[in-house]
Amino acid sequence: MLRLRGLVQRRCRDWTSRFFSSFVADRLRSFDDVIGSYNILIGSNDGSSLAVKFLSLKGEMASPMQSSFLPANTDSLAQALEAVNPTESISLLYHILEDPSSSSDALRIKEQAISKLSDLLTQEKKAEELRSLLTQLIPFFSLIPKAKTAKIVRGIIDAVAKIPGTCDLQISLCKEMVEWTRAEKRTFLRQRVEARLAALLMDNKEYSEALNLLTGLIKEVRRLDDKLLLVDIDLLESKLHFSLRNLPKAKAALTAARTAANAIYVPPAQQGTIDLQSGILHAEEKDYKTAYSYFFEAFEAFNALEDPRAVFSLKYMLLCKIMVNHADDVAGIISSRAGLNYLGPDLDAMKAVADAHSKRSLKFFETALRDYKAQLEEDPIVHRHLSSLYDTLMEQNLCRLIEPYSRVEIAHIAEMIELPIDHVEKKLSQMILDKKFAGTLDQGAGCLIIFDDPKTDAIFPATLETISNIGKVVDSLYVRSAHIMA
Repeated sequence: MLRLRGLVQRRCRDWTSRFFSSFVADRLRSFDDVIGSYNILIGSNDGSSLAVKFLSLKGEMASPMQSSFLPANTDSLAQALEAVNPTESISLLYHILEDPSSSSDALRIKEQAISKLSDLLTQEKKAEELRSLLTQLIPFFSLIPKAKTAKIVRGIIDAVAKIPGTCDLQISLCKEMVEWTRAEKRTFLRQRVEARLAALLMDNKEYSEALNLLTGLIKEVRRLDDKLLLVDIDLLESKLHFSLRNLPKAKAALTAARTAANAIYVPPAQQGTIDLQSGILHAEEKDYKTAYSYFFEAFEAFNALEDPRAVFSLKYMLLCKIMVNHADDVAGIISSRAGLNYLGPDLDAMKAVADAHSKRSLKFFETALRDYKAQLEEDPIVHRHLSSLYDTLMEQNLCRLIEPYSRVEIAHIAEMIELPIDHVEKKLSQMILDKKFAGTLDQGAGCLIIFDDPKTDAIFPATLETISNIGKVVDSLYVRSAHIMA
């Protein structure tokens, strides 16, 4: 029995030795050049040689994988963040994302790496790389919850938006993500990306396409009763109709946004947006006092959040003060504690306009428009109201200048008001047609002839009123006689 046991043990050792030698030799044939440099005989049955072969094989097989990716752990992430060169840091973060591990810790590290990578690419203004990053992450999105996917996608789109001159790229990126979310049936994310796409199309002045997109989206969101998204979409629709100069529909959409907002908790930033849009619509209706109160509420909300839109709210507040002939208050608001935080070209532009309005000087007004063109003329809201203010100021100045004359040269008026002759002549012609004063232009002589205001005789209005009353009496008598005859 003992002899049989010993025989079996010897046979097992021989078989194991032959199998191990054959296995290692087969694995090492593809590494002949590497192993040859160590001067090791392939196929040797010596235990120490086999151990050296195995260790060499292990090292050579491990190194290619280590060069292709970094393990998704805190050490690798710290190494990437500590890199001095941003390019090196970006490269290391990409290597972390290539780790095939799908453990919970690895996924968490990858999410952090994506956030850091998008920040670095934004700082380096690499918009195309951000777009390609989003495409590369599509397989990764199947490993994480949908809510985290939505957060990453929206974060990368926001990162692209921070890079100037990428409007077309953002539109293209949003359209790609809408197609992907529709194919993956990710309704929550698709609706928000479509809302972002509609806003981008509106900014790009593609109003018809944006309106078509919003029309279908509003119906879908109202059916799902997503109040928070509905507020955003209604606000966007209000802005779109305002851009199309359809004030009734803009007000209706804003009312819908307020109704939806009253049913839920609205974040301060969104409430500030509602107040800002309300102020814009009231200012469009020339209700500047109410508009000022809305702009003030929006400014307080944005100022508390350090939102860049705070300076626009403050700018529109100053505009309202100018439009109600309280231009003297502008300097006080700018020098206040809140106003000092936003000193810059926007407030300087409004101060220049306020000074021109206080002095009733068209020359200073035009100088302000020329010096602060980006802040005044390129802002559609400010430009619209300042155009009306300029016309009013010019009419007041012209009426004051021509009042002492019955006949005056147009060139003399232009010289006094310090404006081009053709500009003054065109404005005088418009004022005559609008019956701002009685007169005519003698273009042959280059003169303006002003007529005296016709004196109205008090007899005519009294006579017309008497005739009107007689007509009413006759009509009443006719009705009575008709009833009697019947």
